[in-house]
Amino acid sequence: METTAVRLYGRRDLRLERFALPPIRDDEILAKIVSDSVCMSSHKAAEQGAAHKRVPSDVAERPVIIGHEFCGEICEVGAKWRDLVRPGEKFSVQPALNDPDNVHAAPGYSFPHLGGDATYVILPAVVMERDCLLKYEGDAFFMGSLAEPASCIVGGFHVNYHTAPGSYEHQMGIRAGGDMALLAGVGPMGLGAIDYALHSDRRPGLLVVTDIDETRLARAAALYPADEARRQGVELRYLNTKGLPDVPGALRAQTEGGRGFDDVFVYAPVAPVVEQADAILAYDGCLNFFAGPTDPAFAARFNFYNVHYMATHVAGNSGGNTDDMREALAMMAGGRLNPAAMITHVGGLDCVIDTTLRLPEIPGGKKLIYTHLSLPLTAVDEVGRRIDPALGAIVERHGGLWNPEAEAWLLAHGRPLPA
Repeated sequence: METTAVRLYGRRDLRLERFALPPIRDDEILAKIVSDSVCMSSHKAAEQGAAHKRVPSDVAERPVIIGHEFCGEICEVGAKWRDLVRPGEKFSVQPALNDPDNVHAAPGYSFPHLGGDATYVILPAVVMERDCLLKYEGDAFFMGSLAEPASCIVGGFHVNYHTAPGSYEHQMGIRAGGDMALLAGVGPMGLGAIDYALHSDRRPGLLVVTDIDETRLARAAALYPADEARRQGVELRYLNTKGLPDVPGALRAQTEGGRGFDDVFVYAPVAPVVEQADAILAYDGCLNFFAGPTDPAFAARFNFYNVHYMATHVAGNSGGNTDDMREALAMMAGGRLNPAAMITHVGGLDCVIDTTLRLPEIPGGKKLIYTHLSLPLTAVDEVGRRIDPALGAIVERHGGLWNPEAEAWLLAHGRPLPA
């Protein structure tokens, strides 16, 4: 079996290459990748090369396939796993393998034959042994690709915790029916958090979402209107904090008696935003610092008087675990979670190198790659003009969002990747 893949050889050295995969062993699985979502973590790996914790030191001699937010179909199963996995099944992979023999190893960073930016891959035994091959029963591959970033959102809601007076036991999860704020919350991951907050089993009673960009806030309000939220039992409000003289005061005023918020999520690594979050915590309030900074010395002020007397506390997570990813996949397959709002661009495998290297410069949200197609990176709102009017009409029928019908059209009519 031959594959075409984007391989990392070193710092900013990515190459689109066609090469032969070895025959699978009894404890391996051959799979077809259909879609992959480009992650900022892949950009960081490309920038750092062998200096990255997850990239092998001999990557120049043994290049690795990049991409770890992928979805595809099983093609061939080694004898060891034939009672568990069948050809034709859709799948995704939890990239956090947590392999005790190599704690940093992960698909998309560490393996010569496994990564999302490829047409065909080999799943090594460790993926099955660590229970990281996840079945996906939905129709659209792009949702399976977004299960990993969605799992980070799910994990954020699960990692928060609260206590009861007189008890030292941590009650995990957001406070059901409580007051929640998402600060800088209308970027790709913030939109996913709104969706999850409205449709998960444990929901807040009040959800306040802030940003300083009115256009982005208006898009969020159109995607997740207050009326829909009320049908889910959530009072949803959007607040533009740009120019407000007292942002914490304006936010506290949203809560009954100005008590503050039980759960506050920070979706931008900006010190003033972190400090705003600290200032609006209620008694036993939990601040979740979700946004990962690139500066290892990033810091912000925190009120330790309130830590002592108000039992305020901080949580954070840089990913979701396997159970979080299973939950995301199940909610997508069941129609309860739609990550399409995260996607702003689509492209083919031949645009991955440029997209990965320039990712911080490209505006918008998630960049979705269809690995068997040749396609320049294209904004979803421009597919009618740049790809085909029929595809544009499909996107318009679905409120301007990427959707399963659009995916099916593109897979059927898109230009195949040259052999």
